Amino acid sequence: MTEAELRESLHRAGYIADESLATTLWLAAELQRPLLVEGDAGVGKTSLAAALAHARGQALVRLQCHEGLDLSQAAYEWNYGRQLLAIRLHETQPQGMKEADLFSRDYLLERPLLQAISSDAPCVLLIDEIDRADEAFEAFLLEVLADYQITVPELGTVHAKHVPQVVLTSNGTRELSDALRRRCLYHYLEYPTLAREIAIVRATLPQAEGALVEQAVAFVQRLRREDLAKTPGVAETLDWVRALHRLDFKSMPGDPHALAGTLACLLKTREDRFQFGEDRVRQLIEGRRTVGVAEKTPQPT
Repeated sequence: MTEAELRESLHRAGYIADESLATTLWLAAELQRPLLVEGDAGVGKTSLAAALAHARGQALVRLQCHEGLDLSQAAYEWNYGRQLLAIRLHETQPQGMKEADLFSRDYLLERPLLQAISSDAPCVLLIDEIDRADEAFEAFLLEVLADYQITVPELGTVHAKHVPQVVLTSNGTRELSDALRRRCLYHYLEYPTLAREIAIVRATLPQAEGALVEQAVAFVQRLRREDLAKTPGVAETLDWVRALHRLDFKSMPGDPHALAGTLACLLKTREDRFQFGEDRVRQLIEGRRTVGVAEKTPQPT
């Protein structure tokens, strides 16, 4: 698949990638290197991996990282319940069973990392929010990303049948190790431009009126420039346009009161909701920047 074909396939999968991102994705596949994608929450990092899997016709294997993530949750663990049943069966029927049989692949529970490594077909492995995991997990992950293998002491080293396309995402809540960054290609995903976000919404919600999409996206773009505790991402834009469409709006209403209930799609904290009363919403509808509670009045020149 060429770079242009990859970009077109992502577009058909509903993900509008710019040229820089498409090039980095293509290089990651060609070089068989993991891709580390950083950016604010809501810019489309997770959906990128899902769209990539769809575009390539491959399965998506997802590992959601969190504090305290360990080997048994990320790679594998033994099915102790099934092992115990086998031991009890052996006690009644002692012939034919060896202790080593309890540590065969039949008793191994594959978690996302081992699933991706041992998959019979190429897949996309998403390691989501790696910055939420601790440094000890990062150290274990280095073996997987360096050689695409996992060592199970009782079985030996499991090598990848097909090298998975690995996408790691980070919201930047902590600094990642230099060793991890060295093994990855890197892309920082910004909030989309006005034109790109309009294209994303149109591709996802083709039934929404064109005027509504353009005006709503412009509103969200202006809202992101405000002093917010939680900046709305692309997912919030899609939710809001979907809500406005369900309410039969063909374009953005000029009356902020008509939007009051729908702002729950965009403003996700008490502080943000409190500061955006009807006056500030009206200013955003009209395309005016807000400063504090009231708009700053330009001084005559």
